[in-house]
Amino acid sequence: MKILSWNVNGLRAIEKKKALNWVDLYRPNILCLQETKLSIPDFEHSCLFQKKFKNIISNISVNKGFSGTTIYADFICDKKDFCFQIDSNYEGRIIEQHFGKVVLFNVYFPNGKLNEERLKIKLSFYENFLYYCLNLKEEGKLIIICGDFNTAHKDIDLKKTKIYSKSGFSDIEREYFSQFLENGFIDTFRYINGDVEDAYSLFPYRSKAREKNEGWRIDYILISEDLKSKLKDAFILKDVLGSDHCPIGIEIDLSEYF
Repeated sequence: MKILSWNVNGLRAIEKKKALNWVDLYRPNILCLQETKLSIPDFEHSCLFQKKFKNIISNISVNKGFSGTTIYADFICDKKDFCFQIDSNYEGRIIEQHFGKVVLFNVYFPNGKLNEERLKIKLSFYENFLYYCLNLKEEGKLIIICGDFNTAHKDIDLKKTKIYSKSGFSDIEREYFSQFLENGFIDTFRYINGDVEDAYSLFPYRSKAREKNEGWRIDYILISEDLKSKLKDAFILKDVLGSDHCPIGIEIDLSEYF
């Protein structure tokens, strides 16, 4: 199974650029998009690519043109939730889908850089979401988390010429991210690729970062440890354009569950 994830920085903008044509080449079984910025639930998704998915679910923010997530899947889920007990500001940040024993999350974590209050919201989101996932693990669920975590975890995940004290790489944000890895989750990219350098998923527009390869790795697919033997590959599609983020993906054998 191929699972891909991408922060599109506006789905309507992506539509105008025809920037999702690559979906027909890679043909994922599940595609998770973040920061869709949709304002209506009945967006015409069929114009984005030719591939047909059996199930399309969008979570839209109450704030017009802000945040939002969408999942496209080849499978019909048994259960879905938008987790408003975590996303308490109704910003469209989470989609939870259950496929039998497997639980898939598409998550757009808050950005904490605006002010101290937004940082508190981000850290609270991290804490509450981890607690929610740990409860699912206790129930015997196998968990996959796709999304934009808005945090570069280690030094290797941020170009060394960048200033490390800025938002998205503070000690406290990295500590909260580490809690996932310390509680039974695996960073799929590092598990497959080890300490490969210059592997980034975000290239800010204003600094021509993509041309200079000065980026951040803030987009991740985490899996619970009990799925690591099923993981076959993890990658970043660095040549796909259209957003300041790159799509990321994994190949994983879930044939016994789907």
